[in-house]
Amino acid sequence: MSFTDQVRPRVAAPSLLAVSIAFALAPAASVAASPNPEDTVIVEGSNATTAYSEEQDYNAKTTAAGTKMTLVQRDIPQSVSITTQQRMKDQQLETLGDVLKNTTGVFESVADSDRSTFYSRGFLIDNYMIDGIPTIFESRWNMGDALSDTALFERVEVVRGATGLMTGAGNPSASVNMVRKHADSREFKSSVTAEYGSWNKQRYVADVSAPLTENGNIRGRMVAGYQHNDSWLDRYSQEKKFFYGVLDVDLTEATSFSVGYDYQEIDVDSPTWGGLPRWYTDGSKTNPNRSDSTAPDWAYNNKISKRTFATLKQNLGSDWLLTVNGTHTEMELDSKSMYLDGTIDKASGFMVSPYGAPYTYIGGTGYNTGKRKVDALDVYANGSYDLFGRQHELMVGGNLSKQNNRYFSSWANVYPDELGSLYDYHNNFPETNWNPLSLAQDDTIRQQSAYLATRISLADPLHLILGARYTKYKLETLTQEMEKNNITPYAGLVYDINDTWSTYASYTSIFNPQALRDESGQYLSPITGKNYELGLKSDWMNSRLTTSLAVFRIEQDNLGQATGGVVQGTGSESAYKAVDGAVSKGVELEVNGALTDNWQMTFGATRYLAEDQDGNPVNPNLPRTSMKVFTSYRLPMLQDLTVGGGVKWQNRVWANVSTADGNFRSEQGSLALVDLFARYQVTKQLSVQGNVNNLFDKKYDTNIDSRTWVYGEPLNFSVSASYSF
Repeated sequence: MSFTDQVRPRVAAPSLLAVSIAFALAPAASVAASPNPEDTVIVEGSNATTAYSEEQDYNAKTTAAGTKMTLVQRDIPQSVSITTQQRMKDQQLETLGDVLKNTTGVFESVADSDRSTFYSRGFLIDNYMIDGIPTIFESRWNMGDALSDTALFERVEVVRGATGLMTGAGNPSASVNMVRKHADSREFKSSVTAEYGSWNKQRYVADVSAPLTENGNIRGRMVAGYQHNDSWLDRYSQEKKFFYGVLDVDLTEATSFSVGYDYQEIDVDSPTWGGLPRWYTDGSKTNPNRSDSTAPDWAYNNKISKRTFATLKQNLGSDWLLTVNGTHTEMELDSKSMYLDGTIDKASGFMVSPYGAPYTYIGGTGYNTGKRKVDALDVYANGSYDLFGRQHELMVGGNLSKQNNRYFSSWANVYPDELGSLYDYHNNFPETNWNPLSLAQDDTIRQQSAYLATRISLADPLHLILGARYTKYKLETLTQEMEKNNITPYAGLVYDINDTWSTYASYTSIFNPQALRDESGQYLSPITGKNYELGLKSDWMNSRLTTSLAVFRIEQDNLGQATGGVVQGTGSESAYKAVDGAVSKGVELEVNGALTDNWQMTFGATRYLAEDQDGNPVNPNLPRTSMKVFTSYRLPMLQDLTVGGGVKWQNRVWANVSTADGNFRSEQGSLALVDLFARYQVTKQLSVQGNVNNLFDKKYDTNIDSRTWVYGEPLNFSVSASYSF
């Protein structure tokens, strides 16, 4: 039997109190308190409409995240968070951004109405993968990555820390992997969902699976959806259309093939570019209404993404499997918008440039178009081998990828006399007489990688994972070329304390070329460093419930930090400087999955510190301490009713922001946001659900390290109905 086929003994779920005590006293207490699998009583539900199904869990039993070897989570020597379809449904996490905002140890920074960037352990998340193939994310251009619709995905996996074995170049923050839905059903299955909510939100999604041959060796699946909504922001509206189709074919008993395509179109009217001016010239704050918007009526932001993919899996004999995965992605941008930046004279309402002499402009208008293309091929094989009388596992593969980012822009400065008093501004700024679009960025990133990892069974309770990835990285831009070769080692040791608990230690190096420039226009040197992690994990009820406790330390050199200035000759591109000796260290705790057949829960808590070599905080706008919990409970006395909710809490955050009038302090106090939901199973086919977000209507800022306010969403609700047949 291979490692991927092994099944751990089923262990009853602990109470939440028991989990907390076990973490405090482990490992000794865990050995004494571990239940005997032979004493476990399993009760089967008999009600056809409410019987337990593993598809209803908040956790996945196995994953290839982190190592490309399919393992239970306690055998992976890194922190892993998984968000399943059921969790997305209960909490209505309908975009990738929604998922990440609710993931342990992940934090959001919002630039305006449509641009979000995400951070983990103090650093930007820049590797986003679909079925294990990465796309390099650039925060400067808004290609709609965070708006990817989760209706297309089976689950989202987040591996925190450095993930060089999987992704090659990247920040030691986290990798995000979206796992596509497939045509797994050999019988007809379909569902339709309709939703209505605050700000005239309407959303419709259909998901249909069917066998296309009598024996089911050819199967198809289609997901299609439409959404339209306004916003708490004046004049803002968004329309989204998406389609996904996949064909899964069993060519032979040993060979399977998948081919698919997804399309997503998002059209936004009156988006903001940046937020609302934060300060008056005397340093006092403006505190505008949440509904206020600087977007003129002519502004828009439209995005299209198109992905084609194919996967071939070939059984090579014994338990060896060859996987060939190829993809072609195109993402297009077309946008016109206006930003206002600076401080406001309290008496007159006229704005003052934030940049200091000789600059006098207070913002700008921009017409931007662009396209991101990614072509990638990933080939790997994995299976088991025998050595020294023990069975081990090996994974070996290679990856080729080419990503081209090509953007055109036309922009014009906005001056105080053009705008007039902000007190009299009613979003009627006339559209710019645009100059012809000019090429703003054209860069190509090529990566060639070879990787290898083995899981060695040193003893029955002790496993060693060793691996390395060789990456040849080449960046070609309009002004220069950069080529770097790097070997990223990976090592992890996992010790099984008993059938429930394991402990681990892991190490990997960091390599990340940066597309950031200093004030003279030169690209910064690649980030280098080391990532260490120690942890304790457990799984219960055959991995339906998992827990993890991790401590980590990340050391980095050449980390890009914003200077507050701009790159010479660009007018608006932020300039950066390289910082050596940056260290992030902290602790993370997560409990995820089924506490009982009726009770699902995700609980995560994080505490970390990130400082440079002089003790200055790195990215202090990100919360150092946070807690996120969401739970659902099916009432035993009324099993057709499920209720639940959650809380996201974070500590105070701040930033020192440069203005023409000096450095001002922006901050957001500690914050707790409460969400609730309830679902009633009317019949076996029909369910209705209601969700309330930000129950206490907290007013909070999501853009601390900026001269502008960007408020989070106020109290809102939605009701939905789903019908399966």
